[in-house]
Amino acid sequence: MKKKPTEQSASDELSAEYDLSKLKGRVRGKFAGQMANGYTVTIHHTDGTKTVKSFGPTQNPIVLDPDIKEYFPDSKAVNQALRALVRIADKRIKKTF
Repeated sequence: MKKKPTEQSASDELSAEYDLSKLKGRVRGKFAGQMANGYTVTIHHTDGTKTVKSFGPTQNPIVLDPDIKEYFPDSKAVNQALRALVRIADKRIKKTF
């Protein structure tokens, strides 16, 4: 009879020979230095072809939420929208003074 995954037995515990205190957890920003220099992605397709795409340095990576991302397909669209917003904000600030 197989055990259910939720059942635990004494044999599930790690032996004393396994010292997990030396393991390190995830490191935040582990690849940030590499990303700052740019990177290349190679996609290997099932038909044997490859697609290679290079990305330039990402000094200020920003992640958009999915609902916003559908309106801004690339960084150019985001920058245009933000510049328009800055112009509107500047006009409103100048009117109040």
